[in-house]
Amino acid sequence: MTAAFFVTGTDTEIGKTTIAAGLLHAARRAGLSTAAAKPVASGCLRTADGLRNDDALALLGECTLALRYDEVNPLAFEPAIAPHLAAREVGVLLDVASLHAAVQAILAKQADFTLIEGAGGWRVPLAGQASLSDLAVTLGLPVILVVGVRLGCINHALLSAEAIARDGLQLAGWVANLVDPQTARLEDNLVTLAERMPAPCLGYVPRLAEATPGLVSEYLNLDLLLRGL
Repeated sequence: MTAAFFVTGTDTEIGKTTIAAGLLHAARRAGLSTAAAKPVASGCLRTADGLRNDDALALLGECTLALRYDEVNPLAFEPAIAPHLAAREVGVLLDVASLHAAVQAILAKQADFTLIEGAGGWRVPLAGQASLSDLAVTLGLPVILVVGVRLGCINHALLSAEAIARDGLQLAGWVANLVDPQTARLEDNLVTLAERMPAPCLGYVPRLAEATPGLVSEYLNLDLLLRGL
């Protein structure tokens, strides 16, 4: 079995990497080989080995295949701003073609379970009029949507699901990740999401003191995700 998915979110800073790492950990625990890519990342730190992104490092840590950092995150930018702006500042053309080639190299390794994590939400800009969603369309992968649960999340989740469907891709499932513990009527919001989202809920992850991949994986239903292929 080989399965690959594109992971996106309803916004930035809503836990895409937390959920992706949790899913990879669940796959490892199930005995599957794992690989991942975050083809573009901003907000990277300068290290002796070059620019490094915490999210990409978290994904790399859950890969069973022997991957180099630059394979997982080929385009890394230091400023913590939108990737297309960070790329422009250093004179890099952030286009679908360059990202597609890097991701295909990961997919070609044929891990049992591979995740490709986007940046921000579904319509994050690239060069010109392109968006990161164009990469997902080119790859043709089913999509996992991470819903950052807070005020307004229902609207953001439904609009994201509509955009994914309009782009011709399958929404394989969604994960509710609690961003704001003070969210009013939390249970009612979760029920409304479950009633209206056109794909199964793969899990609800509460606010955790330490959201390690192992702990997060306990709240995720990998079998339900793979069953839908």
